[in-house]
Amino acid sequence: MTTTPQHKIGSGFGAKSTAAEVVRGIDLSGRLAVVTGGYSGLGLETTRALAGAGAHVVVPARRRAVAEEALAGIGGVEVDELDLADLGSVRAFADRFLDSGRGIDLLIGNAAIMACPETRVGPGWEAQFATNHLGHFALVNRLWPAVREGARVVSVSSAGHHFSGIRWDDLHFERGYDKWEAYGQAKTANILFAVHLDALAKDAVRAFSLHPGSILTPLQRHLPREEMVERGWIDEDGNSLELPYFKTPEQGAATSVWAATSPRLDGMGGVYCEDCDIAEPAPADVPETTGRTSGEDEPPRVGVRAYAVGPEQAARLWTVSAELTGVNAFA
Repeated sequence: MTTTPQHKIGSGFGAKSTAAEVVRGIDLSGRLAVVTGGYSGLGLETTRALAGAGAHVVVPARRRAVAEEALAGIGGVEVDELDLADLGSVRAFADRFLDSGRGIDLLIGNAAIMACPETRVGPGWEAQFATNHLGHFALVNRLWPAVREGARVVSVSSAGHHFSGIRWDDLHFERGYDKWEAYGQAKTANILFAVHLDALAKDAVRAFSLHPGSILTPLQRHLPREEMVERGWIDEDGNSLELPYFKTPEQGAATSVWAATSPRLDGMGGVYCEDCDIAEPAPADVPETTGRTSGEDEPPRVGVRAYAVGPEQAARLWTVSAELTGVNAFA
């Protein structure tokens, strides 16, 4: 397996590049992409860019009618049903797809929930870890027979991974819940998933994770207005504020699309990306809890934490995830 250094490669794109710009000149005709959550926020812009480049995009959605309405008018897109918090739903979608006999060239795990009130799903699992990580883990493993050689799997993580590593002694927050630590653990899990999947696939398929940037999208639906005001994201009337580090949805989708399609990443994998490039390791002196309570005066959470890309941690999480979901395409 080819190990890719966790360092920038000078992609020629940056924080303000859009999804349409990074895919310009790339022909995805004849390619099939699966994009979870590909009908809202960043996912919608990801679907739009991939379809615009010629890909056929399958969008599995928890709210099928909403997805069909949002995607109306975008050619080359089909919608199916999927609830990532329900492993039975994951199995059913994967079975339907496998029965179609089609192959997958791009698989983007974009759907997520963030900072929700304490919620339990399945056998009492914490909802953010279950939805953002375990649902996608089961989905990719069940779809694996359809993933073509040369495909890319993209796991949309977040700089929120800085909030927490994996809580090995209390994965499901049974000893006290913190919504931001739970989000951080889930986003760390998204990164570790890509690290170990890339290792298991042995160059036949490459996997990437990424931080899309700070963007106001429906992902914030669980946050009280007063909290977003306190953070400096919106004003008292709910209007978005012009913050220099915030991106538009088109810019936020760019790193996902770049990781899924860029020829610059040929032969690479297992790395965490941000601003349409491979990210650098996080500075050691940035506090782990940076950004949980303050607003625009906080130092930026840049780069990737060592605990999120360690191969031993990644292998351990894979084993735990396979035990919890009962699915492992590489067993």
